[in-house]
Amino acid sequence: MSTWILLRGLTREGRHWESFPEQLRVETGLNGDANSIALLDLPGNGHENALSAPLDVADMVKFVRSRAADAGLLPPYRLVAMSLGGMVATGWAQRHPEEIERLVLINTSMRPFSAVRERLRRGAWPALVRAAASWADPIKCETIVHDLTCNRLDTQSADIAAWAAIRQSAPVSAANGLRQLWAAARFRAASHAPACPTLLLSSREDRLVDCVCSTRIAARWGTAQAVHAWAGHDLPHDDPVWTGKAIADWLRKLESHADEPPVMSDGGADC
Repeated sequence: MSTWILLRGLTREGRHWESFPEQLRVETGLNGDANSIALLDLPGNGHENALSAPLDVADMVKFVRSRAADAGLLPPYRLVAMSLGGMVATGWAQRHPEEIERLVLINTSMRPFSAVRERLRRGAWPALVRAAASWADPIKCETIVHDLTCNRLDTQSADIAAWAAIRQSAPVSAANGLRQLWAAARFRAASHAPACPTLLLSSREDRLVDCVCSTRIAARWGTAQAVHAWAGHDLPHDDPVWTGKAIADWLRKLESHADEPPVMSDGGADC
């Protein structure tokens, strides 16, 4: 059975997936296999926070490939990756197609498919500046991040407390945050689609990245897409059940050998 590798985005780590890995395990029938899902951190984040983040996504690809090998994980892999992690996963799938058999990209963006103003919405800049100014204050910074990336508010207080604790236990330096942002801005995917089946998941109400970025990638590559009606940028946080089910539904359609890429939506959501 192939291992699912999960990659988070800018300054985030494995613990920020929260309940989603378990939801993915349930929805895809992996309940009894504790080793079926691996959470790898990008350099500079989480377990790797002591490292200097590379300035190039290609070097991040090399890093996560080496960490997967060090962990004894054998390809081919199935990747679920979000935002900057989606760029790393795309680079991995395009450069080493024999290693990736399924690819799920969540609220990601990349050149040459999207403009700068779409990849980072203009309305997000003031919040990002405030977050940078509050970097040394975990509660204040994580409150700003939550406001920018999450539309589900019933768990807000608990989320912020948990995220602040993560920040205190494995702090990401401001320098590494900037280095990751620079790498993301510079990343340019190959124009050809990855060789493996690919699913683009996006949130219509994403205030950080315009969901048209995912729509355009899916259209150019001719791949499957699912759009969530109300979630924010952190889709696995806002609706982990929908996210897990969307992936499971896509896998079932692949196994049924459907001729057309499955296109799913929630409540008529569209970008």
